Amino acid sequence: MIKILIAFSLFFQTNFFIYYAQSNNYKISKNSLIQTVSILSSKEFDGRLPGSEGYNKAANFMAEKFRELNLTPFGDSAYFQFLNVEYNKIDTPLIFKSIVNNDTIHYKLGEDFVVRGFSGANNITLPVVFCGYGISRPDLGYDDYENVDVKDKIVLAFKDNPRWADQDRWGVRYPREKSLLAKQKGAKGILFVSFPNDKKPQPLIGSVIHGEGEQPTDFPQLHISIKAANDLLKNTGLTLSECQSKIDENRKPFSFQTNNFAQILTTTFYTKTAKTMNVVALLEGSDSILKDEYVVIGAHLDHVGSQAGLLFPGANDNASGSAGVLEIAKAFSYQSVKPKRSIIFILFTAEEQGLFGSKYFVDNLKIPPDKIVAMLNLDCIGYGDSIQVGNGLSSPKLWQVAKQIDKEKFNLMVNDTWANGGADAEAFHKVGIPCLYFVSKYSYDHLHLPTDTVETLNPNLFETIVELAFLTAKHISDGKYQREEVK
Repeated sequence: MIKILIAFSLFFQTNFFIYYAQSNNYKISKNSLIQTVSILSSKEFDGRLPGSEGYNKAANFMAEKFRELNLTPFGDSAYFQFLNVEYNKIDTPLIFKSIVNNDTIHYKLGEDFVVRGFSGANNITLPVVFCGYGISRPDLGYDDYENVDVKDKIVLAFKDNPRWADQDRWGVRYPREKSLLAKQKGAKGILFVSFPNDKKPQPLIGSVIHGEGEQPTDFPQLHISIKAANDLLKNTGLTLSECQSKIDENRKPFSFQTNNFAQILTTTFYTKTAKTMNVVALLEGSDSILKDEYVVIGAHLDHVGSQAGLLFPGANDNASGSAGVLEIAKAFSYQSVKPKRSIIFILFTAEEQGLFGSKYFVDNLKIPPDKIVAMLNLDCIGYGDSIQVGNGLSSPKLWQVAKQIDKEKFNLMVNDTWANGGADAEAFHKVGIPCLYFVSKYSYDHLHLPTDTVETLNPNLFETIVELAFLTAKHISDGKYQREEVK
């Protein structure tokens, strides 16, 4: 009898909430946003790496939330639109040590090194060779591998290309591309390091952006600290900063044997074609004519996973945007007056690997692209102190809609903007769909770090950005904005 009463009570409370929300319209809630982010960034979802069990759990969780709102499934199978991506599980054991003058220095995962998302697996103890930027373009008059032997050695190189180089001409830009080049030259592994001469050198981030080429499954790739790199240079009389300065000032290679060793043990499990999914739902418009026009509201659900227990939670990037999409879906679902235009709510996969989920969605649209009036992208909206709305240079009329709403209600939106979409908005922009990209200003202090946790978020700003995005979407979906030509 008690169980029956409890069940009845829960049923009554749930249905009363739905009735109340539908009757009075739903208010964007920071508490609800934070609760969703807490769940998505928890250990249970393991950093939401596409292809992993953790990502699949996150996708199922959000699909169930769409179902509870009675949104129409808009995927290939219920709420899911499936696609394949590469997947690389980084597991234990992971070891990185340097051997300098017969002294062994032990390094700690997350503090002294991280593993590149598409590292290969191996156990090697070999001499280390410094090879500048890790580039070989003799046709352009620059070759870090000229006059230096890296066969059966470990390459130490800057993670990024020199800023004075023409990035498009030089070609080799991403870590896997540099790794494949080092492997081609005979190396057995590579250690990437950030620029020491930057005012704020890039920290040890989790990352799965990797570039083109076949996966070198036996070739370890680490991102190491500047301190660890300097340990390996101790016998040379040089610091990493001096090496960068020498190369940059002369724009000529400066490669050499360090006469020190490194031990690398990586454990990885690679899958070339792992199944992942976008999560897609539809709220049909109420107007007999305008319901055939659409507003897309999206965010990427994925992040960069974990490494042997080191979790990258991705609270701001981008559990915040995913929570925002869900919160906006609630607000529309519980309105007493439904929007005139139809709304597609989508959570993209594999943004971190190269915007693959959004590209796949646009390449496989179920509706003509000219029927999509606007796309609103939410990415990193929970941390910072103000609001930035991107793509205003390409869709200025749409940007003015958000700007006017902000001016009347919040006054938190800065004037800085950009063109050409950006992130998951890019694929929509390329086919002529007007886009806005909502992001918090100064949003990236914890980007791709283990410290990107829900506790760092700014709930009041988070709520305001989502409310601004909702009101902008409402203005568009009610037919008050007419599709503009994208610049």
